[in-house]
Amino acid sequence: MIQTPHIYWLHGFAGCGKSSISLEVAKLYAGSGRLLASYFFFRGAGDRSTMNRFAVTLASQLVTAIPDTAPLIQAALRAEPGLVTGDVSLATQLDLLILSPFQVVINQGVPGGSLAKGSFLIVVDGLDECEDERGVQEFIDHILHFFEKYPSIPLRIFIASRVEQHIRERLGTKGVLLGNLDSHSANEDIEKYLHASFQAAAERDRVIRAYVRARGEWPAKLDMNALIKHIGGSFVLASTIFKFIIQTATTEDSLTPMERLPLALKMNGLDGLYTQTLTRSQCLNHFRSIISIIALLHHPLPIVGIADLLGIEAFEVLRVLLNLQAIIHVPGSDEEGGVTLCHTSLRDFLTTERRSGSFFVPPSYHLHLSYYCFASICERNDGSAYHYGMQFLSLHRRSPALLEAYNSIDKIRQFKAPESLSVDRMPSWYAFVCTMFFQAIVWNESSISDCTSYILTECTKHLALAVGCADSCIGLWLGKELHYFPRGWMRSTEHKVLLTEQTYEAVQQHLQSASAAFPDKVRFLDLI
Repeated sequence: MIQTPHIYWLHGFAGCGKSSISLEVAKLYAGSGRLLASYFFFRGAGDRSTMNRFAVTLASQLVTAIPDTAPLIQAALRAEPGLVTGDVSLATQLDLLILSPFQVVINQGVPGGSLAKGSFLIVVDGLDECEDERGVQEFIDHILHFFEKYPSIPLRIFIASRVEQHIRERLGTKGVLLGNLDSHSANEDIEKYLHASFQAAAERDRVIRAYVRARGEWPAKLDMNALIKHIGGSFVLASTIFKFIIQTATTEDSLTPMERLPLALKMNGLDGLYTQTLTRSQCLNHFRSIISIIALLHHPLPIVGIADLLGIEAFEVLRVLLNLQAIIHVPGSDEEGGVTLCHTSLRDFLTTERRSGSFFVPPSYHLHLSYYCFASICERNDGSAYHYGMQFLSLHRRSPALLEAYNSIDKIRQFKAPESLSVDRMPSWYAFVCTMFFQAIVWNESSISDCTSYILTECTKHLALAVGCADSCIGLWLGKELHYFPRGWMRSTEHKVLLTEQTYEAVQQHLQSASAAFPDKVRFLDLI
């Protein structure tokens, strides 16, 4: 046991079946009572795409697997509350919540005889989908050091991921056993999967059964062989193509599964499949906004949450999504469950212009999402859209992807000409633009240092427009603390600005107009 590496790294290209294998490994060890914990990362899925809850989640599963660790973990939490809030390092969390409690109980003797069956296992899938690269590196470095220090401990870690540089440079060592799925032909497994899936589809679909009675086997042997060759060993492509072929006909796409099979064979891999599927809904109202939001959300929202964020009805969101179930998971309830991508390669497709073409979701859409979050905060006091806005507005506003593409002024100028904004939300729109300009003044970004007069004028102009609207949300906005700003936004330093007489008069006029509308709430008059 001491000679066996403690870490097994299964790596391969996107969609080759790593997650399916991770799930099967976890089930196998759970069945023998030796699964300590499992964690499946997923990019763009809130905490599942970061290290924020990684150690705490593993610890909660450790207690279930080995109850004798519970008192040790509870004692650690009482002694160091930062273990839950993330105020201590990931290495400390791993030590105090997982590794140390496990080690103590193992030394005392695990009840139930599980250890006699072999080592315990932790499964970590999709490590490349964790957006916290430093956290990933800290995790790998710490477990390598731990196993080097305690080589006889009966614990193994199964890691599955794509080959990313920050992972490979740490896991490519003699203390790690490597498994390369790229060198394994998955055609036989994919053939079994497709045969079983098409057979199950025929049992559910009367059209397919009628076709088989009239024409014989479907898909035919030649078509099945062509399909397997076209899939090229990618499980995610196999799964997505199957869903595309057997999806329910709609008004926009009335083709039968038999008619879709030849189309699937002509598609250029996943990109072709994504393009073909998205085309089914592209003419529907709000399609672009719905797809862009799903691609860029930091945490999945239910159908109602997406609708509230956009200021539209839930049925309008559902109508778009029902045509896209081959590539997007649509929950069975409008109020519960998040709308998620079937595979993270769809997000990569949508955010890469050369691949997605007209379906491209640009970085600038983060500013639109900022507006939707802002409007939800102003208009609501509860609900998934409100809570999402409270948590993530500043992240969208300060998105690295957005800041790389545009400077502050260009972003706001381009956004000031919206193509399709709800008339009911125009007051919140004015307030949002005012807030964006105000942020630019407070942050004093270098890119706007020569435009302060312009910013100040525009800020006060939109303030006047906002408070001049007969909307109760504006009063709430002016009365609220600006809690949707990032921490530390208010600087103690003063900025002296030289204004031309024309700018000064414009600013004064706008502030007086705003003051006349809400004289008891506007505090911007101190600027004069």
